[in-house]
This record gives sequence, C-alpha cells and structure tokens, in this order.
Amino acid sequence: MKKLKYSFFAVLLLVGAGAFAQEQEQPQEKEKQMGHTNVNKFRQLYDEFATPNQYRTASGAPGPAYYQNEADYEMKIELNDDNQTISGYETITYKNNSPDRLEYLWVQLDQNIRKKDSPALEKDGSGMSPVIQPGSVVSTYMKEPFDGGFNITEVSKDGKPLKHTINFTMMRVDMPQPLEPGEEFEFSIGWNFNIVEHTVDRARSGYESFPDGNKNYIIAQFFPRMCVYNDVEGWQNYQFWGNGEFALPFGDYEVEITVPADHLLDGTGELVNRKDVYSKEEMSRWEQAMKSYDKPVFIRTQAEAEQIEKGRSTKKKTWRLEAENVRDFAFTSSRKYIMDAQAVKFPQGDVMAISIYPKEGNPLWEEYSTKAVVQTLKSYSRMTFDYPYPKAISVHGQNQGMEYPMICWNYGRPNEDGTYSDRTKYGMISVIIHEVGHNFFPMIVNSDERQWGWMDEGINTFVQYVAEQDFGENYPEAIAPNAKYPSRRGEPSQITGYMGGDQNFIAPIMSNPENVYQLGNNAYGKPATALNILRETVMGRDLFDYSFKTYAQRWMFKHPTPEDFFRTMEDASAVDLDWYWRGWFYSTEFVDIGVEDVKSYYLTAEPTAAGKELLSRYGYDPSSIDAVYVVEEDGEDYDPAMKDKDMLENAPNLKEFMMDNFTPEERAKLKTPKHFYAVKFNKPGGIPMPLIVEYSYADGTKEKVTYPVQVWRKNDAEVTKVLATNKELVGVVVDPDQETADVDVSNNNWPREAQESEFDNFKEEVED
Repeated sequence: MKKLKYSFFAVLLLVGAGAFAQEQEQPQEKEKQMGHTNVNKFRQLYDEFATPNQYRTASGAPGPAYYQNEADYEMKIELNDDNQTISGYETITYKNNSPDRLEYLWVQLDQNIRKKDSPALEKDGSGMSPVIQPGSVVSTYMKEPFDGGFNITEVSKDGKPLKHTINFTMMRVDMPQPLEPGEEFEFSIGWNFNIVEHTVDRARSGYESFPDGNKNYIIAQFFPRMCVYNDVEGWQNYQFWGNGEFALPFGDYEVEITVPADHLLDGTGELVNRKDVYSKEEMSRWEQAMKSYDKPVFIRTQAEAEQIEKGRSTKKKTWRLEAENVRDFAFTSSRKYIMDAQAVKFPQGDVMAISIYPKEGNPLWEEYSTKAVVQTLKSYSRMTFDYPYPKAISVHGQNQGMEYPMICWNYGRPNEDGTYSDRTKYGMISVIIHEVGHNFFPMIVNSDERQWGWMDEGINTFVQYVAEQDFGENYPEAIAPNAKYPSRRGEPSQITGYMGGDQNFIAPIMSNPENVYQLGNNAYGKPATALNILRETVMGRDLFDYSFKTYAQRWMFKHPTPEDFFRTMEDASAVDLDWYWRGWFYSTEFVDIGVEDVKSYYLTAEPTAAGKELLSRYGYDPSSIDAVYVVEEDGEDYDPAMKDKDMLENAPNLKEFMMDNFTPEERAKLKTPKHFYAVKFNKPGGIPMPLIVEYSYADGTKEKVTYPVQVWRKNDAEVTKVLATNKELVGVVVDPDQETADVDVSNNNWPREAQESEFDNFKEEVED
C-alpha cells in the first residue's frame, strides 16, 4: 500500500514537471524550427575560442612549447632643454626563441604618429558644430600640425647599413640572412625627434612649459622598440593609430641619459650611479627613506626645488639606469622637481614608493601621492603576486594618466592658492592607483594592448576598484566620515546608462580599441564592472580571487590572450562561465530582469476542472486517482473560505499519504505551508544573470533568495518559481541591492511601484 501510493505520487509529479518543461523549452524549440543555429546562451564558446595547442592549453595555462622572444637594449640618450629635442643611439640584441625562421624584424616607431602629415590626423570624420571653443578653432583650422616623428639617422650592423623600410609607425629591418630558431641578431639604430608639448598637443608623453621658461619632461615611446612575435599573431605590427596602446617583448635595459646638471631625473630600472648624480644630502635622505616604512622622506624638498628652478645650469649630467626583464622604458626630468620616497616591505625585498612633482602639485601631492602608491602595491600584490620590481614612481604631469614599467605620470593639480576640491583629490588618488597598478597589467602580465585594450585597462580598472576601497579603509581621513571611497568605475549601477544606451554606438568589449565609440566605457568601465560582479555576485570572492591570482601568476612575464584569461578563470574555479563571457564580452546585450506577475494558490483534495483536464490529457481517469489539486486564487474553482486554511485540512488525502510514508520523526521535520505563490519573472535583457530576489511578508520580515543563473537555460525570456510559506507575501523585489547592472529597475518590483513622469520630476524641482 505504501509503495503503491508513493509510486503514483512520483508519477504525478513527473507528469506535471514534463508539462512544465515543455512550456519552458518552447522558445528554444521555436528557434530550431525556424532553422536557426544554436542560440542557447549557455552553449560553450567552442566557435569563439582558438583551438588549444602546445603553446596555449585548454586549461588556460602556457603549454609545453610556449615561447617568447626577447629584446635587450643598450641606449645613450641626450635631452636638449634649449630646443626640446631628444637624440639617441641604441643597440638591440634580438633573441629568436620561437620555432620559426624569421626573415626580417619589425620595429615600432610610435613617435611617427606626431608627424605633421601623419594619416592618424585624418582617421576620423568631422563636422561643423553649432558652437566651437576658440582654442579648438585655432588648433583645428589655423595652426600648423606639430612637426614631430622619428628622424632615423642610422640602421646598421657592425657599422654597416641595413636595408630598412618605414611604413608609418612600423619599420621593417631586413637582415643579411634569416634568423634561425635559437639565434640572436644585434643591430643599431640612431635617431632624433622634436618633443611635443603635451599640454598643448595632447600626447602620452612630452613636456609642460611654465611661465618662467622651465619645463617638466615626461618621456616615453622615445626610442625605436621591437614588436612582439608570438604564436598568435606572428609579428604584431598593427599600426599605432593612437588608441590601441602597445605590444612589447621583455628584455634587459642599460640606459645612459644626459640632461642639464641641475635636473632631477628618474625612470625605469635601478639608478646605478646614484652617488654621482645626488648631492650628499640627497644621498643621506635616500638611505633614510630606504628604512622608512610608515611615512615618506623628502629627497628634495619644495624649498630646494624652488631655489634650483631659478637657475639654468650650462653643465650636463649623465644618469645611468639598468632594468631586468621589463617590456619598456620611460623617464622624467626637470629642475623643478620635488621628490619623496618610502619603503614598502615585501618577502623578497623592499620596494621604494616614490613621488616626483613640481611645487604646483602641492599641497595635494605631498599629502596623498606616495600613500596611493603604497596602497596600490599592497592591494595589487594581494590580488596577484608580490611586486617584483625595486620601485614604483608616480610623477605629476598636467592632464596626464599614462603608465610604464616602474614609472607613470598622473594628473591632479590644486588651484593656484593651494586649495582643491574633493573631485580633484579623488581624481588624483584614483589615477595614481590606476597607473601604478598598470605595473601588474600589462607591464608584467603582458597582454597585447594594441589588440585587446580591455585586457590591461579593464582588468586593471577592476583591481583599481579593490585598491580604492582598501585606500578608503586604511586612510579614512582622506574621505568623508563613514563613507566608502567614491570609485568612479566598478559599481554595477554606474555602467547601466552605457549598456542600455543606443546600440548603434556600442561595441562588444572584444573589439579593437581603434574601432569603438566610447573607449572609456568599453575598455575600462564595462569590463571592470563585469569582473566586479563576477567576484561579488556570480562566483564569490574565494573562488574568484583564487582563479584571478592563478591567472596572474601563470602569465606574469608572459603574453596572455583573452582565451587564456577566460579558460583559467573557469579551470581554477569549476564554474562554467561561457554564458558570462558571451553576454558581457562578446555581445552588446544588457541585463534587465523583472517580476511580471504573482499568483496565489491553495491545495485541495476536491477535483478541479484544470486538474481533471491535465490528468485526462496524459491518459489518467481522474475519478480513479487520489490526487492533490492546485487552485488559483480568483480562478474558476476558487473558494475564499479555503485560502487561509492549513493545506492538510484542505487535502486530507495528503495528510494520509504523509502518515503512510513517513515516520513520526520525519513528519515532525516536514513543513505545512499555508500559502503557495507562483512568481513569474521575465527577462527583457539579453544577458542571463543569477536571479536575486527579496521577498517581503505581511509580518514585516524579508527573505533574500538567489536562484542560479541556470534558471534561464531552457527559457531565455521567463521563468516561474513557486514559493511555499506560512507567511503572506506582500512584496517582491528583483536585484534589491543593484548587484547585476540591471538597466531598467522600473520592472523590478511587485506590486509595481508608480513611476514619476518627467513632468512630475520637473514640477518637484520647481516647487523645491
């Protein structure tokens, strides 16, 4: 008897579940009938991903045959402060670690984007705006373009000229014979160019001129640099058009830089002749800073810098810097500079956090710059790996935000009277965290910025968000009382305007930086938000942080691709994320999930018309089956008197079933809900996300439930969840804490909240 009843009850459940499943699968079945390919959002990314191979494995790790070529540089540079030019001579030793025979080498000439006839000046369309600023009229229509670009004076080997061809920002060097696997080729290049005034002709490096004639130089992309050759692109010789940044091989640098003797200079690498270029007092302070872990020590004070900038030395001084295993080199130089430094302790050795700035940056820079550097090194190292370089420098450059190994330039200038707004303060702290953070991505985890802008900017902006929140906790005096650090990017609600905007002006994250309309949102904001949501809502911090650190450590000092990142995140967590990458990174779809309807039910043993029809459809005689029937409130069989009764009172056959099939101990653990609610959720947006719901009850209590994203796998448009409870349901809210970047929250509530019209909002503003 017990076995018979239990078996039938299981059959009845399966019949109902089967009918529900057919209803759920209908939209996907419709696509199939229309002849469409597989459109299920949860299908694997086999078509989008490159096939795993011996270089890059299916797990996302480097394969057994992974290789990367190397480029070592010996350079002698001179900066002419009188005519703002740089001249240089370099010897490059290029090592072919690939299995391929190389017939020629490709060298980047990024300064050529500054030539007055550069095609980059005409890469975009233009039009006449009804209103134009005077400066724009002058710079666009009246002023001659800046005459920059490399003047290549020599390309040679052992003093003999090498045939070479310049194509815009790329130069092909033809070797006398092909470079075989395992061989190296040494050659030399001589050059010079005019340095751009970056505050006038906006550039990633250049100089800023001050009223007294002094100049601050922030110098990068100043030498011909080797392109990357790898298993993915071959030669990465995509031209530099301005937005897509850089793809560079690792190598060692020995650099001598000659500048006016009264300049203070620093850059990538160790300063190996510090005693020759520092005064005795500066040297003593530096040694003190190397032991100061709690606050910065001034190497050159503001008073000293103000005195020095009054003069003009006619002598020269040469600074020698050496760096190992870096992908680039940059430096800064000026007689106006103040400098402070502080040591940061790491297991493998101390790192120097350094700030360099003119007096125009104070008091803001001496207060917050080095603090931001220190916090960045600590937060990023916690999320990835211990910072491996000997120093990290933050340089103040007006309207700048640009990164290089061990050095970066950052904006944030107070008013002339030294006052500054919160916006200026937070902007400066954030840009320092961001640019110093670039030491990790892409200076060490060396992604291809020319092709995948989000892999450095988006990933870095995500870790920047983490570091900013750490900064707010560790330096509470820098922010408003009891407030979070006001991060500009990372919070889900901050990206909804972009994602829900005009699709004609939105590109997938997986786009080349040159081919997107809104680079800030596309390469920085959206991927950073996607990773933040992945960490906080989809995966959880433990799984995410372990996987993210695995990726960083697998690919430090290597060249990862997007697939390497995606695969590692899944491989190290056992979380299938193909649906997430597809929605957030490969499409321009957005998140929009709402609650469409809530229906109330009760259970009864009395046969209903709908119940009998369902049983008959599957060949059962309703009169011969002991079933429990579901009655919809206000439906055909609804009886108000039955609604609030205990379900066992309405369905004594259910009580009998429980008595026959469960022990007293088991029955004591069973619940007997009075209310059954079918909550129907819809998904107007294209991206599936976990369904986060807050239920509110008449007794004032609330319950937050997260349904896995898989609830959308069979029906991408809608899903119904049944809530069995002893409490009366009075409210439903989808995504109550705005965790998912839902672009339209007007449909997130039941009962539906009244939405004020634009006129109502305007009326309130006028009345206020």
